[in-house]
Parts: sequence; structure tokens; C-alpha cells
Amino acid sequence: MTKEKVFFKTFGCRTNIVDTQIMMSKLKDFEITFKEKDASIIIINSCTVTNSADSTARNYINSLKKLPNNPRIIFTGCGVWTKGENLYNENKIDSLFGASEKENINRLLLKKDRFFQAGDLEHIDETIIDEMVGKSRAFIKIQEGCDFRCSYCIIPMVRGDARGYNEDKILEQIRLLATNGFGEFILTGTNLGSYGKGLDNKKDGLAILLKRISQIRGVRRIRLGSVEPIQITDEFKEILDEPWMAKHLHIALQHTNSNMLKLMNRRNKLKSDLELFEYIAQKGYALGTDFIVGHPGESEEIWKDAINNIKKFPITHIHSFTYSKRDGTPSAMMKPQVSGDISKIRQKELNDIILSNNYKFRKQSKPLEVLIEQNKNGKYLGYDQFYNQIEINSNSDIVGDWIYVSDYDITKKINKANFDV
Repeated sequence: MTKEKVFFKTFGCRTNIVDTQIMMSKLKDFEITFKEKDASIIIINSCTVTNSADSTARNYINSLKKLPNNPRIIFTGCGVWTKGENLYNENKIDSLFGASEKENINRLLLKKDRFFQAGDLEHIDETIIDEMVGKSRAFIKIQEGCDFRCSYCIIPMVRGDARGYNEDKILEQIRLLATNGFGEFILTGTNLGSYGKGLDNKKDGLAILLKRISQIRGVRRIRLGSVEPIQITDEFKEILDEPWMAKHLHIALQHTNSNMLKLMNRRNKLKSDLELFEYIAQKGYALGTDFIVGHPGESEEIWKDAINNIKKFPITHIHSFTYSKRDGTPSAMMKPQVSGDISKIRQKELNDIILSNNYKFRKQSKPLEVLIEQNKNGKYLGYDQFYNQIEINSNSDIVGDWIYVSDYDITKKINKANFDV
């Protein structure tokens, strides 16, 4: 009997990437396809962090009408809790299930009738997966949810409160993937640094977990998703010199004006943030951050102060957003609003500063350890220990290989090198 083919479309963060891998591992009565046109079922794993994310998912749903197989459209992910019900009632999607139901995906897809199963916001997955389909690096989810209540953020409403995965399960997952050839492990979660909640030493839970992961045979590099400044503890600082730590940390600031941090209900403070970034940069790390531009109340005076401050930070990577109003959050009621045109101008000013920082950082020409992830248009692409992408010309297939590069060209946007085996 021919199995129905399922195509997965994943939007958003690394946590969603892991969720999709879990769903793929559970499809016993279906076949996974990487071609939309061949699918009779399309699973949309949605993001809802911004209005743009919601619009992107809706536009994608509309685009599926042109597919020849008239596939069933199944909606899941964070958007279930914001836009899912409307999409379902408008018949834009056939069925819907929340993230807590993803381990039941095989049973759900066998249903012939429409279904609406939002689930709950307290679930912790039990699944151990033995491969990462289509990935050279392994993404490991160690926690769900967030206890922070930043004024602009809707994520606690769609992911729930912070809760950690069982340490033994995490270590078992990594051992299995390391045995199957994975060497780089990226830890992810909704609020990664809160791992340890419920443990005796919850403050240092993440650092303790990292040390235990590093002892697993085959683990070559550990990279982290986003952490908060207050989550970089003294015990965490002790592991910064370890060879298995990727020399890149993404530490979420969200802004560099003290008044704006208060409006955003952030827990970080400007002075201690700068001290922390300078300390870690001295260890040879590249440093990334998140930054929201155009939050209500961001006057020209506040913006100028923020830009003057950002120039003091040794930031090499940035994930900047223009503010997106999310109904139900305190920020949605704040005044005055900042126009979208002004926000875009400010965002470009910010991004240009960090692009210049990144170029200066790469001009230091340090030896690079690169995991090659893909061949694209005849060029091999991978990321080095500083989370900078490099483009490689090679006479051999090196996808999945670790290579060392000491001689390379540094362009404004990317490093380039030749590598012959």
C-alpha cells in the first residue's frame, strides 16, 4: 500500500526546528517528502513572535492553492494560540494541533475528519530521535516556556511557563546522535538560560548541564541559542575557555537605553550588560544580541542614546526586529507609537554598525574550524567557531566534514577560501 506523502514547512526559531524533527520521527504510516508538489499533506509549523510571522504563514497557506494534489493543510506551532482558531473557522486550514500534541501526529493524521486539538502549555516531550533529517548539526531542546514577562512579548502566552527537560533524557539524546555521527550540538529552548528551574542548583543549571554534555564521546562543539545577561553566572564564566565551547554567544539585550529597558520590563541593566560583554569579548568570543527597534516610547533622544551606547558594545552579530504590536501584551497599550518608516531607518543604522563590527572582527584572521553544512550553487558553505559563514571552493565533496582554514579572503559580508583534499 502506498503511503501518503507529508511535507513539513517550518517557520521561526530553532525550537521549532526540533519540534519538526520530533514530528518527522513519529510518522510511521506516512512518507516524508521534501517537495511540496508531491505531498498530499502539508504540516505548517508556525511562528507568531511578530505580526510579520503571522502574515508569512497566512501568505504561505494561500500559496498552497496552486499545488496539484490539493493537499490537506495541517497547522501547528506557536500560531495555534493566536491565529489558529480564525484560520480553522475560515477554512483556510483543514486541521490544527498544538505543540503538546506533536508526538501524536501519526494518530492525528490518520483521522479523515477535521480536528482541532490545541492541547496544553505544560507538556514536556519524551521523544528521543536518532537522526536530524537534512541537518549537519544537531539541535537539542532542553527546556520549554518562559517565566519572564517582557512587556512586548507574547511567547509565554503560547509556550507557557518555564520547564526543563529531564537531564538524563537530554544526555541520552546527545549520546545517540553523537554515535550516529553528529559532532556539533546546538542547545535551544524558549528561555534557554532558565534551564535548572526546579533543580537544587537552579541558578547554575545550564553550566552544569554543559559540563556533562562535554564529557560525552563524539561531542566536538557545543553552541547555545539565546541566553539572558543575568543567566551568565560565575560557574558559566568558568567554562568560557573550554575548547568544546563555540566561541560565539548570543546574549539578548533588546535595547541599550536604560529608560527603554524599564518600559520593556527587562531584567538586564545597561552598566552590567556592558561589563559582561567586554569580559566575554576579552576571551576571544564573537557576541550576538537581539534588539527591538521602535518600541512605543522610543523617542529620538532615547534612540540617539541607545546608538551611542551600542557603539561601546563589542557586538559582532545582531538579530534586530522592528517592534510588532501583539494584542494582549502591555506594550500594545503604550504610547506614543513609533512609525514604521522611522523604525526601518533606525534598524538600518543599527545593523550597519554591527556589520562593520563583524568585518573588523573577521579581519583579525584567526584560524577557523568549520563544519561544512551544504553545497549551494557549486560552493560549500559552513559556519566557523565564531558563527561566521564561510564559502569554500573544493575539488571534493566535503559536506558534513570538519575542516581547518587558516588562509582565506575576508570580504565585507563573508569569508571565502579554497580547500583541496
